[in-house]
Amino acid sequence: MWGIGNAAEPGCRLRNVRKLSAIVALLLVALLLAGCGESSEEKAKAQVCSARSDIQKQVTTLSELTLSTSILSQAKDGLEAIAGDLTKIKEAQPNLEPARKQQVEAATHTFETQVTSIVTGFVTNPSLSSVEKQLKSSLTQYAKSFEKVLAPINCS
Repeated sequence: MWGIGNAAEPGCRLRNVRKLSAIVALLLVALLLAGCGESSEEKAKAQVCSARSDIQKQVTTLSELTLSTSILSQAKDGLEAIAGDLTKIKEAQPNLEPARKQQVEAATHTFETQVTSIVTGFVTNPSLSSVEKQLKSSLTQYAKSFEKVLAPINCS
């Protein structure tokens, strides 16, 4: 097939050896490039940072809501998006390097605890006359909780 064993054609043998060497070299380069992809740790960090960034956007949006007929649905949508982002962060945690994993786990736990407290306070003490004030207060606390707990996670 390659004519390597055919002594009658030395020029052909040399060409085939060169072709074979080129193929082997290309395969080695391909294997090296395949190994240059993102590690699971890098992917996890990117996932955490992307989710943190989205939480920050949602918190900003929630803190800017004004009283309207759609305020409750807008608040619900924002809170659901944040819950989804927290799930993404939790899914990425096992692949983070140990120090970052510990920081992210602690921040996520603290943020969830504070948010649960805020939501519980809002739900258990509803006052129709002061819904906007309570909602705004709750969303402001939510923003402060984010700034205190999740914002410090280094994503650079």
